Amino acid sequence: MSEVIWEELYEKLPTAIEQRDERFAMFDSFDPNGNGILSLAEVDKGIRDILGIDELFDSKPAIMRAFQAAKACGKPSKGREDIGDDYIEKLEFRRLLLGLRMYFEFWVAFKRIDGDDDRRLSFDEFSSAEETIKKWVTNLGDMQEEFDKIDSNDGGMILFDEFCKWAILKTLDLEDDDE
Repeated sequence: MSEVIWEELYEKLPTAIEQRDERFAMFDSFDPNGNGILSLAEVDKGIRDILGIDELFDSKPAIMRAFQAAKACGKPSKGREDIGDDYIEKLEFRRLLLGLRMYFEFWVAFKRIDGDDDRRLSFDEFSSAEETIKKWVTNLGDMQEEFDKIDSNDGGMILFDEFCKWAILKTLDLEDDDE
């Protein structure tokens, strides 16, 4: 992940409240069969074909986290209870777009620390990035204690979903994302 495309991301994700019409039109373009719901596969395809942001499309863990978070925020609309909670409806789409922006930022941070590119962080990788992490979060405690808090499954490695939970609690903010 060489140069991150923050400007393009801000420009193409209609997340502002006043961008509702634009967002609903985007939802419709993501929904090829017109059934009013989006599966993860449709979201993935929409990111590739409609948004055309390769860096985001290649960030599958960020897409998955954003999709899971958006669908967890609501329950199916009245009369749509039969669809279950495996889909995103139009009114959840803004949450998805906001989640894509946030989890993409977390993915960029995670990748900057993940020296061996194995999609998990060892203590050595985490602790050697201490000065960098201090630019992103406030109140960074002892690195071993922080690592142990983040590694909630006690697997000895920090996984992306664990990192995201910690990043949210710490209000992680990359220094180069201009927001």
